This record gives sequence, structure tokens and C-alpha cells, in this order.
Amino acid sequence: MQISELARRAGVTTKAVRYYESLGLLTPERLANGYRDYDEHAVRLTQEIRALGGLGIPVERTRPFLECLTAGHRHADDCPASLAGYRDAISELTQRIEGLTARRAVLAAHLHQAAHRGSRVSPATEGDGLMTDYTNLPAGLPVPEDDGAAAHLPGMKMPHLELRSTSDTAVRLDAFGAGRTVIYVYPLTGRPGTDLPDGWDSIPGARGCTPEACGFRDHHQDLLAAGADAVFGLSSQDTDYQREVVERLHLPFQMLSDPTLSVARQLDLPTFEAGGLTLCKRLTLIIRDGVIEHVFYPVFPPNEHADQVLAWLRDNPL
Repeated sequence: MQISELARRAGVTTKAVRYYESLGLLTPERLANGYRDYDEHAVRLTQEIRALGGLGIPVERTRPFLECLTAGHRHADDCPASLAGYRDAISELTQRIEGLTARRAVLAAHLHQAAHRGSRVSPATEGDGLMTDYTNLPAGLPVPEDDGAAAHLPGMKMPHLELRSTSDTAVRLDAFGAGRTVIYVYPLTGRPGTDLPDGWDSIPGARGCTPEACGFRDHHQDLLAAGADAVFGLSSQDTDYQREVVERLHLPFQMLSDPTLSVARQLDLPTFEAGGLTLCKRLTLIIRDGVIEHVFYPVFPPNEHADQVLAWLRDNPL
């Protein structure tokens, strides 16, 4: 058969076939007119080269396997030299994996240091473990369902409560004024060196507080331009914990701390239990003149939520 037919049947290019010949891996017969003539054995050899390449064994290292076939064995790895070829390939792959693992560790260490730069929490006080990445959401998170637990909120007046903010001021919730204020309520922001409650990723809507905060950070100016007078985050963590998050993530807005869940009680916000803690479920309030105008609940995915709030503000101008 001609080279084009061999290439077609073996699933390679004619250029590849010529390269195999240049290495002495294929030796076709020559017809009287000088054309190459390939037999079925050449097809089998070429297919084997292609298969070994898919395993990461370079063409130049396939000779022992091809010689095993040429010697009459049914499989290209029936010979001791072929097994040695496997071992060499595994050894080289192991070295590459170790090198990549070392590079990954260095990159993670740089990320760990960068994440703490300007933070109140020192890497030296958090143990030797590498940073867990809370800025990205893992695949397959359970999606929260609307259980109706926030249906009563639109139209409610904000309670007469003062919460401490990360700027060390007292913020009164019923005194935001006639403009719109965005308060996104979240359960618990993870931070490097601090473990999240067991089973956190299996709780619908729990994971994603850091990506959510980063979204509101990145869209802060857009939200103000769309009609928001202010943006706040609100959770039950204490102010020092929240302040570290604000500094590490460079948030341009304040966080409000409600460690006694006073807002959740007075507004009857939905909560859940995790790691022995009672935490607020993720939701966002749009407040206008002291009254809840709109509620986002449930919130998913949290890393896209700031875009959702921004779209609503633009669709509902004052």
C-alpha cells in the first residue's frame, strides 16, 4: 500500500510516517518504480507508535516495543525490553510530577504571603499548613432552594439597632436615609489558616463568602453609580475578624458585626447550624428610607451576586 493509505489506516500524517522511517522504525519495500510499498505489519507498527505516544512515550523510545512485535509476539509489551521502557517512562513522569509539586508549593507559599500582606493576621501565627484558596468556588456545590424563609422581608422596617463596623463606628440600621443601601448578609468568611466548619461545602449556600465579597469590591463603584448610597457586609463574626478580611481583600466598604444575631432575630432572617455555630443564610437587602425594598434570596452563585444586584439597581432606577 502507498504511504497515504498507511497514514490513513494508522491515524497519523504522511509526514509522521516519513519521520518514523528516518529513525529506522519503519522499513518499507520498494517497488520497481521506486515507490514505497507498506504491508500490514507496517500498519501495526505505526498504530503502536501512535498508541505509545498517547501514553507519553516519545517516538524515539518506541523501538523496543516495535522489535517485540517484529519478533512475532502478539503484544508489543510482551518482551522484557518493553517492560523496561514502561519503567523508564514512569520514572521520568515521577520526576516531572515531583518537580511540578515543588513548583506548586513555592507558588502556594507566595500566594500565602501575598494574601497576608497588610493583614493583621501573621502567617507565622497560623501554623505551617498552606493556604486554602477561598477565592474560587469548587465545582459541584449544592444549590440552595428558595424555602420561603425571606418572603416576609419586603416592606418591613429596619429595626432600631446599632452595629459596630470595621471602621470603629456605630451604624444605625434604621437611619440610612432616603437613598438605597445594599446590605449583603453572609454566614462566615474563610481566611488563610482558619478551618471552616466540617461539611461546609455540603451545606447549600454556605461556601462562597470570600468570592462574594470580592465581587462587591470589584463592582463597588458601579453599584454607587447605579444608585446605591452605600454597601455593607453583615455577619455574626466579631469586628476584629471582619477587619482582617477587609484589609486582606482590600474591601472599599465597611462590614457590620452582629455576634448576638440581633438583626436575625428582629427580622426573622433564615439561619442554619454548622460547627456548633448559628449562622445567617446568605441574602441581600436593598433598603430605602428605612424600609426593605427588595430581597435577594437565595443567593447563588455567590461569586456572581454583585452582578445580580447591579443589574437590579440599573433595572429599577430611583
